[in-house]
Amino acid sequence: MADEKNTLVLTLDSGGDVVIRLRPDLAPQHVERIRELAEEEFYDGVVFHRVIDGFMAQGGDPTGTGMGGSDKPDLPAEFSREPHVRGVCSMARSQSPNSANSQFFICFDDARFLDGQYTVWGEVSEGMEHVDALPKGEPPAKPGRIVKASLRD
Repeated sequence: MADEKNTLVLTLDSGGDVVIRLRPDLAPQHVERIRELAEEEFYDGVVFHRVIDGFMAQGGDPTGTGMGGSDKPDLPAEFSREPHVRGVCSMARSQSPNSANSQFFICFDDARFLDGQYTVWGEVSEGMEHVDALPKGEPPAKPGRIVKASLRD
């Protein structure tokens, strides 16, 4: 679909825009959910509640606790062979493979032990330095925040 918006831009309070190329070829349902939530301004103001240096930054929970999600139904897993490496965006979930909802994470470094167990839906193409600048912690004392999530062609 040529008219689909396949770029997500997360404007972070840690300094700027993170440009993410969406991957509907890997996870069409998850990409559609990310698009929906961005268009509904769901992610605006949401914090990165779990940021582990050398591993990943996790956000997408409106409660900021890691226990919440959107009011939409959980999604069935769309696991792929895409490797979890620096800049990869993947869905967070509970123990159940089919429990992804709105939470996601961005890998700081290779995390290949996650391959085939979490749904990869995108990859950072610009602005990874702003992800690197997020305050670390579980949760961070002063968590970094998504100021605005927007879509573009």
